[in-house]
Amino acid sequence: MPAQTGKIISIHIHKQIDNYATMKRSKLDKIDRKILLTLQEEGRITNVDLAKKAGISAPPCLRRVRALEESGFIKSYHAFLDPHKLGYGITVFAHVSLTSHNDVDLKKFEIKIREWPFVREAHLLSGETDVLLKVVAKDWEAYQHFLTTSLLATENVAAVRSSIAIRTSKLEPGVPINDNLSA
Repeated sequence: MPAQTGKIISIHIHKQIDNYATMKRSKLDKIDRKILLTLQEEGRITNVDLAKKAGISAPPCLRRVRALEESGFIKSYHAFLDPHKLGYGITVFAHVSLTSHNDVDLKKFEIKIREWPFVREAHLLSGETDVLLKVVAKDWEAYQHFLTTSLLATENVAAVRSSIAIRTSKLEPGVPINDNLSA
């Protein structure tokens, strides 16, 4: 009989581990926050090194990472590229005013801006500017070409004010993660 009891306990523990990996997370503990912070800063870290930083062993660390991915806390992994080394000499913030704000027209505009590779970010705003676009270009002439042939030629665009970035003083992807963070 003791052998069967051990089997039942073992099955129960494995079920709990499997449930942890697939459940929708409602609250982040200290280890989850450490994993998220580390991955946000070092996306290419190995699971073994991540586990060491989080203070746990590698297998449960990997299960936690998978659970954080499946529950949407981790959306994707990216390489941070140097735009200047790739020939993109300027960054411009385009403040776009639209003629219509109804949902159908906004969705059409959002679909259109996804087609433009020079547009790296797009944010719908409240206030004077309707949409803020972060645009990279080889130079000012390339941006002006995009502005006149693509952006201003788009249905629903009333006006565009362009602000060229002189320099970037802070560029920190992600969000702050601290011990007070809960989800």
